[in-house]
Amino acid sequence: MHYLRRMQAERPVLFWLTILLAFWLGFQLVLFVAALLLGPFGLPSWAPLVAVLVALVVIARRQQRSG
Repeated sequence: MHYLRRMQAERPVLFWLTILLAFWLGFQLVLFVAALLLGPFGLPSWAPLVAVLVALVVIARRQQRSG
């Protein structure tokens, strides 16, 4: 964590590119797992995206309510 704080202060562009890449890769991984889980049901190709977005909205609403 200390390394990220130092990188944010010394090289902010590299820091934000790294954060952006990490979020993109994480989202792709979650979509891949959702597609694996929903694949056998014969749903349309956009179903994993909708499932992931719905899950993110539910998580955000629960966090908002608890805080």
